[in-house]
Amino acid sequence: MKTAVSRRRFLRQSTSAGAGLLILRNSKLAFAYEANSKLNIAGIGVGGQGRGSLDAFHNYGHNIVALCDVDAKRAGDIYKKHPSAKAYQDFRKMFDEMEKGIDAVLVATPDHTHAVAAVAAMKRGKHVYCEKPLTRTVQEARVMRETAAQHKVVTQMGNQGSAESRLRRAVELVWGGVIGEVREAHVWFDGGNGPMTRPADAPPVPNELNWDLWLGPAAWRPYHPSYVPASWRSWRAFGSGIVGDFACHTANIMFRALHLEQLWDKSKSPGSTKVIRFQAWPSEMDQEGYPTSLRVVMDIPARGELPPFKLTWYAKEKPSEDLMLGHKRGGWGDLLVGSKGSIYSDNPWNAHYVLLPESRFEDFSGGPAESIPRVKSHQWEWVEACKGSGKTFSGFEIGGPLTELAQLANLASLVEGPLEYDTLSGHILNSNAASNLLHREYRKGWSL
Repeated sequence: MKTAVSRRRFLRQSTSAGAGLLILRNSKLAFAYEANSKLNIAGIGVGGQGRGSLDAFHNYGHNIVALCDVDAKRAGDIYKKHPSAKAYQDFRKMFDEMEKGIDAVLVATPDHTHAVAAVAAMKRGKHVYCEKPLTRTVQEARVMRETAAQHKVVTQMGNQGSAESRLRRAVELVWGGVIGEVREAHVWFDGGNGPMTRPADAPPVPNELNWDLWLGPAAWRPYHPSYVPASWRSWRAFGSGIVGDFACHTANIMFRALHLEQLWDKSKSPGSTKVIRFQAWPSEMDQEGYPTSLRVVMDIPARGELPPFKLTWYAKEKPSEDLMLGHKRGGWGDLLVGSKGSIYSDNPWNAHYVLLPESRFEDFSGGPAESIPRVKSHQWEWVEACKGSGKTFSGFEIGGPLTELAQLANLASLVEGPLEYDTLSGHILNSNAASNLLHREYRKGWSL
C-alpha cells in the first residue's frame, strides 16, 4: 500500500478534533480534513446495475472521477453523464493510473468479477460498495470479508432493502422476542433457472465489447450473446442463479434477526460448534447452469443463547401452506417460525412484513424500542460511513457470511448426500468433491 497522505487514508485512520475538523496524525505528517468534504468515487461495471448507485452518489454531492466498463457502447450514456470522469475498460489500469485520486469504489460487474475488482480496491485502501451477491464462490466471499477487516475499509453489499425501515423494524421485533424462540425458517424464490446448454457456435465479438476483460478470471470460452449483456446470471461460470442472485435480499431478515453472522466470529460462543450440516435435492444436476427447482435443508447450530434451527431454501418449490397460518403464501418468502408466532416477508426488496397469525397480532403496536439507526438510503449510509459518520448495516462482515450461506446452497446442488461446513475454517469436512467447488481456478493473469 502507498504511504502518501490522502482522503482515503484519512477515512481509515481519522480521529475527531473539534471545530468540525478531523485530524490525521502519524510520525511525520498531520493534516486537516473537513468532515463534509466530497468523496472521489470510481465505478466499475457502470453500464448496468451500477447506474442507480452512481446517480445516488452523485446526487449526494460526491465526485465521480473514474468510470470503468468492458462494454463502451452500453456504458456510453454514463460516460456522457459524467464527462469529467476518466473512462477505462480495465479496472487494473484505472487503479495503476488513478490510485491517489480515488477514495472509494463501486463494483457492479457480473458476479464472477466482483471479488477480483473489490479486493484490488481494498488492498489499495479504497472503500468499497459491491453489488450482491458479494461473490460467485464461497471462498471469494471469505477473502472479501477478511480483506475488508485487514485494511479497515468501509464496505457495503448492495442489498438495498437493508436500508428499509421496515426491514430494520422486523429485525428488531425478532431481537425483542415478539415471536419467541425460532427453531424453523424458510426462504423461497419464485422460480428456478433450469439446465443450460453451452452454445456450439461462436459469433463475432461486438466491436465495443472487450470479451477477454468481460471473462476476467473465468475460464476461456468463445463469446456468445447467451451470456451478455444480461443472461450471465443463469450460468455457473458467471452468475449465481436465482438463489445466489436474490438470497441477499430474500434471506436478509432471517440472517440478521437470527444473528447468523456469529457463526463466522471466533469470539462468539467459544467452544460451541460452528458446523452447518446441509443437503440439497435438485431437480437435476447441471454443471453449466442451475436446477429448474431446488430444496436445500440446513441445520444451523446455536449462536450464543439462540437455539439451533432448521433452515430450508426453495427455488420454485415452496413450503407447506400450513406454515402460513391462514395468510396467503407469496411467490417470494422469508418466514421465521417462533414459539409465540411467526414473521413473514413477501417482498425481497422493500421488506414488507406481517406477524402471524394475524388474529393474534391484530392490535399489536408495541415491541422493543428502535435499536438500529434509520437512514436515507443504502448508498447514503455507505458514503456517510466513508466520511467517518456511523457504520454500514450490510458491510462485508455481514455480506460475506450471507453470500457464503447462499453459495453453499448452490454448491450442494452439484453433490449427492449430506455435507458439513465449518464456518470458521471455511472447509467442507466430509466431501472432497464439494471442497473442490468452494472456489474455482482463475485464468492466468487474475488473482485475489
